[in-house]
Amino acid sequence: MRRLFLAFLAIIAFTFPAVAQAKHPFNFEDMMKLKRVGEPEVSPDGKWVIFSVVDVDLEANTKTPHIWIVPTAGGQEREIIADQDADRPRWAPDGKRFAFISTKKDGSQIWIADFDGSSGTVTAARQLTIISTEASGELWSPDGKNILFVSDVYPDCIFRDEGEYFCNQGKVELANKSKVKAQIFDHLLYRHWNSYKEGKRTHILVISVEALIRASNSSAQFNPTALPRDLTPGDYDAPVFSLGGQDNYAFSPDGREICYTSNNDKNEAASTNNDLWVVSINGGPAKNITADNPASDSTPLYSPDGRYIAYRAQQRAGYESDRFRLMLYDRETKEKRDLTEENELDRWVGSFTWTPDSLRILFTAEDMGRQSIYVLDVVRKNFPIGAYGQCELCGPDLHKLGWAGGYSDDIAVSKDGNIWFTEMTATGPMTIKHLGPGQICQASDPTKCGDVQFVLKPPVESINTALLLQIAMSPLESFWFEGAHGDKVEGFLVKPPNFDPSKKYPVKFLIHGGPQGAWGDDWSYRWNPELFAANGYVVIMINFHGSTGYGQKFIDAINGDWGGAPFEDLMKGLDYAEEHYPFIDKSRECALGASYGGYAINWILGHTDRFKCLVSHDGMFNAESAWGTTEELWFNDWEFKGTPYDNRASYEKWSPHQYAKNFKTPTLVIHGQRDYRLDVSEGLQLFTTLQMEGVPSKMLYFPDEGHWVMKPQNSQLWYKTVNDWVDQWTKDQGTK
Repeated sequence: MRRLFLAFLAIIAFTFPAVAQAKHPFNFEDMMKLKRVGEPEVSPDGKWVIFSVVDVDLEANTKTPHIWIVPTAGGQEREIIADQDADRPRWAPDGKRFAFISTKKDGSQIWIADFDGSSGTVTAARQLTIISTEASGELWSPDGKNILFVSDVYPDCIFRDEGEYFCNQGKVELANKSKVKAQIFDHLLYRHWNSYKEGKRTHILVISVEALIRASNSSAQFNPTALPRDLTPGDYDAPVFSLGGQDNYAFSPDGREICYTSNNDKNEAASTNNDLWVVSINGGPAKNITADNPASDSTPLYSPDGRYIAYRAQQRAGYESDRFRLMLYDRETKEKRDLTEENELDRWVGSFTWTPDSLRILFTAEDMGRQSIYVLDVVRKNFPIGAYGQCELCGPDLHKLGWAGGYSDDIAVSKDGNIWFTEMTATGPMTIKHLGPGQICQASDPTKCGDVQFVLKPPVESINTALLLQIAMSPLESFWFEGAHGDKVEGFLVKPPNFDPSKKYPVKFLIHGGPQGAWGDDWSYRWNPELFAANGYVVIMINFHGSTGYGQKFIDAINGDWGGAPFEDLMKGLDYAEEHYPFIDKSRECALGASYGGYAINWILGHTDRFKCLVSHDGMFNAESAWGTTEELWFNDWEFKGTPYDNRASYEKWSPHQYAKNFKTPTLVIHGQRDYRLDVSEGLQLFTTLQMEGVPSKMLYFPDEGHWVMKPQNSQLWYKTVNDWVDQWTKDQGTK
């Protein structure tokens, strides 16, 4: 057996005109000018990569996606759909067209663009769906005859005939016209994340595109006569709710069936038991293929040869932050393999994709503040670890495609083995990069495969390069210290632009949410460390116990201990930074956090007076009331070891409101009305308590935002209010 090795070559940076430019500190307007790049989609012939790019118009208060393209052989990226909003491009199997989502007409609908592969241009675009409940998440069948899509429909309208098709339209029109907006609930999860369900369920529908795609007349006007069919009828969500990432449904390579994720438990608000189901493209009864696992199974993806379904799974029921494992289901034998367990990978598997030969899976995994791409040999060739360089996480069939820094995601592999992916760092947003040429083994007998080389190619020139060259930002710096339980804990530091080591700087101490999340060398538009540092602050961040990327034991340590080890890590990490970085002014520090970070701020309020000010965004204040007003009850039940009425001691012990008599630190409270993860009442209770206790406080309330602040002008107000509050109590030495 010949040894497989990965050769990593240094890349030569693009050469830019040597024009001396005075760089300025990062500001909010800069951030809004940055174009937000989506996932790459490689054309079937391997010659083009299309992707969405979101443009922000601060004055208009809008975010608008468009479709861009770049040749894989190299060249300038350019916009190819600019006259309407266009998102989520997906190639047709023949490469002569692609589908996309647009709200140009009739709300969110699927459109089809005809594509000239010789010039890389769109020759025509037309609307495919006209459905009152709207459409999203489109996916082509492998034969190009059908398109799957997702729609929030009324479950008693089953799309079997014309009458039931218009059933949804009638219900939508009736709801819009009615002067009565009351709703009646008869089960939990009646609202989710930032919206009410309104009696609807998310279903997968399929529609024929044969009437649209005519080889002899691609410019013909399309009149949608074919009705969509509901492949997942019933009073449950199929696919399940997702905040993004990989699709929870997929076509089989022969186009005869789909696999999707659905939770059919009676009380889905207290269950994480997502299962994988398969159903014929012609409809009929669906089959549960993961019924033996009481925890979550999700994101199915068929191997190109049709033999397997790869998917992510957890093992512990009710725990949404259990380790995400990469599983393999053999469609013929029905056997399942835990590929990550076989390779002793103690990290969460992120997005993944198959190589065209069905021999390997490429996936992302987070590790100590960074996220890299790994390749796993499904056929179990058992190559020696030394053949791939040093990789502490790598088992016998697992290898790392590693390079320094950043977060890699959104992997796409073309038929010739070239790998395209997105990557971001703390100093730059998402950009598209390229590995190739990848000599992917095509032999039926894997033992006869030759060497495989992956070469890191020059990246696609970022469409944000010109703007970023004008901005002064500091790289993320890592430090380690001994935290709770004697464990090593990682922290990060960002210095302000034009840093002078002889000066003393105030501190913004950022606390991440989750709590099973992490800070790292990645980019954020909502909590951007570079933007927080830009007006003269040192930014400190700690990946406390419960953070991802350090093994499952480290993550589990926060369960039932929200104010224990994590609080100890936060304080010890700040102590370490104060001791080892002489430019930190420890008399001028402000702590800021959202979600679990908001909870941590509320906990800090009652347990230390070391900070000059605090910012609490969407944080839990009263653990008992938070349980009764949240939607995903499995989260609170797991983290606090039961309900408030069967384990009240845990809720009382870790509830910040119990320590209100200790509150002294000036606090800015922020909350959104449409936040159903942590109800707005949590923020209102905190603000009321602060006011009653005479603590200097202010509340920023968003009637039109949920758990995150998403609208451009709301975001602008958020950053200004937060920074002004911190300046007031640190730079101005605590004025009222």
